[in-house]
Amino acid sequence: MQTKLVALAGAGVIAMVTVASLAQNNRPQVPEGLMFLGEPVTEAQVVLGQNIYADNCAACHGADLEGQPDWQRRLDNGRMPAPPHDESGHTWHHSDRNLFIVTRGGVEAVVPGYESDMPAFGETLSDAELVAVLSYLKSTWPERQRRSKQK
Repeated sequence: MQTKLVALAGAGVIAMVTVASLAQNNRPQVPEGLMFLGEPVTEAQVVLGQNIYADNCAACHGADLEGQPDWQRRLDNGRMPAPPHDESGHTWHHSDRNLFIVTRGGVEAVVPGYESDMPAFGETLSDAELVAVLSYLKSTWPERQRRSKQK
């Protein structure tokens, strides 16, 4: 009886460690020295940003940041598909400030008159939430892309 209890307890510990490990692997990692708009990015910001991205951005930009298919070719309506936000897209080419302005005010905030399917999120998300989303995106990029544009 005692041997069964020890084995059961051991199995429980293994299960808890496995679940904790899987949970840790699903959490975004904050690269050392990650900055957004000149400020250090925290793990809490990246986790918040990942959740906000899932709720507000992934439907168009993809759950894995992959963007829409054939994202570099105009749609029939003349608009561009949603680009990827991983290192294969162009998001990392833009400065932190520019990304913030576009996310907050829509593409039209940078290119007046430009028609895009991307909404301005300044009315639905706070500035802190926008920074969190952009910090999450940036946390997924390779170091070279992360450091290419800071402000």
